[in-house]
Amino acid sequence: MEDIKVLLVEDEKKIADTLTKGLKELGYYVEAAYDGKIGLRLFESGSYDLIITDINLPGINGYDLCKIIRSRNQHVPVIMLTALSTTDDKIEGFDSGADDYLVKPFEFKELLVRIRALLKRTLNQQLPMGNILKVAGLELNVDSKEVSRNGIPIILTAKEFQLLEYFMRNRNKVLSRIDIAECVWDLDFDTRTNVIDVYINFLRKKIDKDFEPKLIHTQIGMGYIMKDR
Repeated sequence: MEDIKVLLVEDEKKIADTLTKGLKELGYYVEAAYDGKIGLRLFESGSYDLIITDINLPGINGYDLCKIIRSRNQHVPVIMLTALSTTDDKIEGFDSGADDYLVKPFEFKELLVRIRALLKRTLNQQLPMGNILKVAGLELNVDSKEVSRNGIPIILTAKEFQLLEYFMRNRNKVLSRIDIAECVWDLDFDTRTNVIDVYINFLRKKIDKDFEPKLIHTQIGMGYIMKDR
């Protein structure tokens, strides 16, 4: 892991020091910042394979920090650590560009599972998979992050884009909520959260509401499927 460089932005020094020590013992290279402004300076001056950030930070909060990071780097994985646990909090985190969201308190081994899953997914995304995906007039450009249907541009958030790409790459395949959670959110499936369903509704309103045929369908008791028939 010596070649994996992690930026940790956490204002609770005890937590930051504990995570830094644990990750370094496993071979990760870690740089820590105790407020958002310092975190941003480190990000701008270095190259990182993973960002871990709290939300309630002095200087620049985690949401705004993540938005800035995403505006400059679309691919570096970002994990948010926070005591904020409502569905709305999670949606704001994902809409800011986070790839995963871990609620405090958490076990260190759970963070490690999230880190390994994100790094594995990032590696897989570097493999050639096709740059333009098309389904029934719906077109997604992986490189430019542009989406359109019947030539009409559709604006998606980062998480909506990832969800749509996953559906399009798995066209005509039933996807369970567990499949979606693991492949799009990289989080352990929590039956108490409705974040996945909320985002699928967001996506339907943007790509299906004003168009025919409808593409995202519910398979009762099984999950969701994208098909044009």
